[in-house]
Amino acid sequence: MREELDRKVMAALSGGHLAVDFASGAVPALLPFLVLEFDLSYTATAALMLAVLVSSSVVQPLFGLWSDRRGAMWLLPGGVAVAGVGTGLAAAAPSYALVLLLVFIAGIGIAAYHPEGAKFAAYASGRKRASGMSYFNIGGNTGYALGPIVVTPLVIWLGLEGGLIAMLPVLVVAVILFRVLPALRRVAPEHSSRRASHGDDDVRAMSLLAIVIAFRSVAWFGLLTFVPLWVVENGGTEGEGNRTLALMLVAGAVGTLVLGPVADRLGLRRTLLVTQAALPVLIVLFVTMGGVVGTLALMLVGLCVVGTFGVTIVLSQLYLPRHVGMASGLSVGLAMGLGGIAAVALGAVADAVDLETALYVAAAAPVVGCVVCLLLPPPVGLARPPEVAPAAIV
Repeated sequence: MREELDRKVMAALSGGHLAVDFASGAVPALLPFLVLEFDLSYTATAALMLAVLVSSSVVQPLFGLWSDRRGAMWLLPGGVAVAGVGTGLAAAAPSYALVLLLVFIAGIGIAAYHPEGAKFAAYASGRKRASGMSYFNIGGNTGYALGPIVVTPLVIWLGLEGGLIAMLPVLVVAVILFRVLPALRRVAPEHSSRRASHGDDDVRAMSLLAIVIAFRSVAWFGLLTFVPLWVVENGGTEGEGNRTLALMLVAGAVGTLVLGPVADRLGLRRTLLVTQAALPVLIVLFVTMGGVVGTLALMLVGLCVVGTFGVTIVLSQLYLPRHVGMASGLSVGLAMGLGGIAAVALGAVADAVDLETALYVAAAAPVVGCVVCLLLPPPVGLARPPEVAPAAIV
């Protein structure tokens, strides 16, 4: 196991993560404009988020399993390219049905990138796995935060076609990733040195962690979907709603850098428990107080949720040390997809009752996650990443 972080490799992986999650973050930023364009209900709006979340999450464990067994470095540039093309074309699509299809395709690209990227981030991280995964995730979190910051003014200026233009840099990053694949391959373990990984897979622990992530995701994706609409409902503009969303995401990116080192010092499970316990109170403050206090509470939500993405990825890899790629797919993908499905249910609540009630339901979800978090067993040390077959470049 390498002692120090490979900064060049991590920079490439984090840059790709930025690009693919920029495409992902553009989707919630487009929602208020798509609502106006197609006169969508809350349920139909949430269905768009569900489409991208299901395709970007449910298949992630399959990509992870493929990565563990055969290696698939081509998923890195390929995933970025598909995410950018799908999101860009969705912004300019002439019908709601076509938007739904294209964001689903974009989600497949997002799903393709994450397990392979997280696996190689583990290889490049050295001994401080939580800190290393934070560096990988800062790219993704920054990209997701940049989505509404970049897309909103472009769409206001150019119409929904501005979302298509915003995806052009994503395709540039895909080309760069393709060109640097040989350099990334150097951190992959050699086939000739393959050895049994340290420890056995703990399926029960991974299942408990998936429950924690899923209930965290109910709150998170509910906020991603409805924060801009809540601001509009309370007298703000679409631009103000997306700026509020962007502040939450930027705070999350900061939380990534803060909470990774904290977790290395204080412990992964302890960091996860404390942050999840704070979420219900912070979400209620955002809904009830509004204004500066509400915005600050929402920013702390972003810090607590996004800042612990790396923590849950590392925990999943430690619980499934023989299947690091699949563990990453489960952590980032399948469990979060369950949260996305719940976000559609929140949309139905908003249509049947009101949006405020739906946000209170979202605030209650992390309470369940906190209880389950108490049942998480300690991982068996920071074992080295399992040495699997070298990743194929073609």
